[in-house]
Amino acid sequence: MNRLKTVSLAWIVVMVSAVPAVAGMNLYVSKLGDDSDGSSWEKAFHTIQSALSAVPDDQGGHRVIIRPDSYAEANLNPTFKGAPGAYNTLMGDFDGSLGSGATGWSVIDSGAPEVIVRTNPNSGGGNPGWMLLDEGDPKKEWGLKSIDWWGTNRCSPSISCILWDRWIFKNLYTTGAEGAGWDLTVDKGSQFTTITEHCVAIGRFSGLLVGAFVGRPDEPVIIRDTFSMCLDWWGDAAGLYIRAENPEPNDYPDVVVENCTLVGPDNALQVGNPGFDGYTRIHLKNCRLFSLNFSQPHGQPSTGVIYHTLDGKLLHVDLEDCLLSGYKIFGSGGKQYGCPERPEGGPISYTLKGNVRAYVHYTQNVPEGMNRLRFWPVGDFQHLLPPEFHNVMQ
Repeated sequence: MNRLKTVSLAWIVVMVSAVPAVAGMNLYVSKLGDDSDGSSWEKAFHTIQSALSAVPDDQGGHRVIIRPDSYAEANLNPTFKGAPGAYNTLMGDFDGSLGSGATGWSVIDSGAPEVIVRTNPNSGGGNPGWMLLDEGDPKKEWGLKSIDWWGTNRCSPSISCILWDRWIFKNLYTTGAEGAGWDLTVDKGSQFTTITEHCVAIGRFSGLLVGAFVGRPDEPVIIRDTFSMCLDWWGDAAGLYIRAENPEPNDYPDVVVENCTLVGPDNALQVGNPGFDGYTRIHLKNCRLFSLNFSQPHGQPSTGVIYHTLDGKLLHVDLEDCLLSGYKIFGSGGKQYGCPERPEGGPISYTLKGNVRAYVHYTQNVPEGMNRLRFWPVGDFQHLLPPEFHNVMQ
């Protein structure tokens, strides 16, 4: 276990959370509005994209407020970034306190748009983008749209998510496609910050992803009070996927993950991809990480609860009061389902603070300093179960 210099997580989170509330424009989204200018619930836009396109400037402090409902939208893209000290916000009116007249999740289902989507073999890039076809019956293709680059937010081999820089996301439930999050692609290596709070993110490739960016020393990406889950174990698929592009190791985190549940068939957290060799640092506090594949050793077990695709030296994790459950805790390189076998990577560096617990396959060792659990983590696993199945023993 490497004891590297660690900055105060509390200091970072307080500092970033205390972004001043600069007065901007409120734009409303509701299917009950008249779809005019979005200036009130009565005049609300019918689509989230219409509201994002109506953000007036790059001064920040603007809010797009969504009535709880289901929205068949994909490839969302704002017109402007937020600003230093004045983040923009995309949020659902989860508790009804913002006047929508409804409570619950604002669901962005990117599998629900009635379109025919296919891979575009002529789009270029390592993973080709998508294209829409004018032929066929969309109703015959209802369901999850697992096409590369088709997701909640717009990005492709030629289009970056950079305009989502300095946005806050609250009370959103994203699903139905590859995943939600931000890949900077053609803006690879740019500084980038978002804050995600109280969200559910479920996708084929990942729940949430942040890729091709570098973290700001005093403004890390923050993911808090969120459930992030992927549905696949082929290739680069994980509950949370992160890929920073730092040319050398940092002594501050690119991403802070706090009080989150991360779930994947193979990896709860995955970092890196062939062709990318930047360094990434992630701080996880009070999180629950589950890799669901406990295959017998003669099958194909999980590559790790936390996994680097290439080489462990490119990843550092700070773990504080977390639970990690899976076949084994760390992995890098080697055999990953559906991919060419690569050389085994080196060890992932880490620090521990508080009570970091590990539940693993009986044949596996636990990294130094972690508390190996004898019993299944019933309390932690309740975060994956509906309330009627929670353990309420007195």
